[in-house]
Amino acid sequence: HRQVTVTLFLLSSMLSLAAGGKLLVVPVDGSHWLSMREVLDSLSRKGHEIVVVAPEINLHIKPTKSFTMKMYPVPFTQEELDNAFWRTSQNAFEEGPFLQRFLKMYELAKNTSALLFSTCTYLLHNKELVRYLEESKFDAVFTDPMLPCGQIVADYLSVPSVFFLQQIPCGLDFEATQCPKPPSYVPRIFTYLTDRMNFLQRVKNLLFDLPNYFLCDFVFQPYAQLASEFLQRNVTVTGLLSQASIWLLRLDFVFHYPRPLMPNMILIGGVNCAPKKLSQ
Repeated sequence: HRQVTVTLFLLSSMLSLAAGGKLLVVPVDGSHWLSMREVLDSLSRKGHEIVVVAPEINLHIKPTKSFTMKMYPVPFTQEELDNAFWRTSQNAFEEGPFLQRFLKMYELAKNTSALLFSTCTYLLHNKELVRYLEESKFDAVFTDPMLPCGQIVADYLSVPSVFFLQQIPCGLDFEATQCPKPPSYVPRIFTYLTDRMNFLQRVKNLLFDLPNYFLCDFVFQPYAQLASEFLQRNVTVTGLLSQASIWLLRLDFVFHYPRPLMPNMILIGGVNCAPKKLSQ
């Protein structure tokens, strides 16, 4: 009887260790969500309980059997959201002088960021939803730091966060992880350079990095103010993002140029949008 008791105790201990966790997901809409959804389906099959928090007006974030959906109202219409994303996607394929593309991107980013910022504001100011999140006792927050709203929630709930991303504007992923990004071989966006540059190309790479400071100011500064009010202490976006436990990077050095990595940054280059079977 003693052996049976010890065996059952060990088995029960192992089962408790293998039990699925409770995961809160604060996603970013669009293609960001399509990639994340594949991961959530896999986590659900492994027995994890998943709760996704999303605005009522969105592009692709729809309920499935893999997770529980908690939705909240936002101050814009489906037509306004669709138009903002359509204009941004069209701009990505346009060609022309750098200054022209930058000014157009600046204007689009300003309008779209204001729209997306309102979703975070309405989430944090939804007292009923925030109370539900507090009472649910989540084990971790899974989020895309393209918008830092998920990390604000993780900080408020005092739970670890896991980031799922490809890149963040303005190089905030480098700053938050204190990861080096020398312009001598880490090419900046829009430069079309490789990791092998001559002197003039390195100068160009450095100059193309300067507009990021202007972009970051109007895109991310409102989140710092919102987080400071919500958490009742002064915070910065970089400081918030630096608290992430793990950075899952959808990069692959076969397709992307090499860059430095920190110990908590893991490459998962094969995880992208849902795969489709191609005809022969």
